[in-house]
Amino acid sequence: MHTDVKALFANLWQDYVAVTPSAKKVHQLLGSSQQDDVINDHIALRTFNLEKVGLEKLAAHFKALGYEECGEYHFEAKKLYAKHYEHADRSLPKVFISELLLDKCSAYLRDTITALVEQIPAEAVTADNFLYSGTHWQVSQATYEKLLAESEYAAWVAAWGYRANHFTVSVNDLHSFSTLEQVNETLKDAGFLLNTSGGEIKGTPEVYLEQSSTLADLHPVQFSDVVATIPSCFYEFARRYPMTNGLLYTGFVAASADKIFESTNAR
Repeated sequence: MHTDVKALFANLWQDYVAVTPSAKKVHQLLGSSQQDDVINDHIALRTFNLEKVGLEKLAAHFKALGYEECGEYHFEAKKLYAKHYEHADRSLPKVFISELLLDKCSAYLRDTITALVEQIPAEAVTADNFLYSGTHWQVSQATYEKLLAESEYAAWVAAWGYRANHFTVSVNDLHSFSTLEQVNETLKDAGFLLNTSGGEIKGTPEVYLEQSSTLADLHPVQFSDVVATIPSCFYEFARRYPMTNGLLYTGFVAASADKIFESTNAR
């Protein structure tokens, strides 16, 4: 397990931008080429509800660094369960971890994913680099396509493995923008494609959170038989609002997150 939380996020970032080159362009667009100058609201990680790699196994890496569980979320249609974690140091990013409920999926998907996870050495899951270690298996393009037909989520993890699915710009902390609409217009003017599922902006001030996101980059991945270009990771933008007690809302809105998941859908 990492002993330095900032080192963990730096490694997650480097791994993320390697397959999401648009992220660096977004930074430059929002007024900075330095990662530290754009505040990260949260990252998201994906996994499966198998004992070896379940949500809690990923969360252990953050709990060891002082993170605490703060909320849970259910996504019935996508067959997902999620929790989010926060650190006492509020300047550190929040962490959103989800897992696919394999018992609600087809036998084919369940068996395929179980066989992939069996290839991960047990010690790899607790290793410092697990959260940015990518895949520990090989899948064919045909297997990816068959998984994709049932669950975009399962196919994404089969292709990309363990890494940050997205980072999130804290719109509240941007110096040159005051609204999410301004950020979105700037992104579109620069040629970025936004996720329009559920509208460009998901959420409202009434639920204390507005979110938008780019569509995932299209990036080459090495399957067992071919190299193919598929959706990799995306960049999210979050604007949080004060609750009745005056404090900024720090949680997530399931109805909005449900649509954010679709940023990695094929286009």
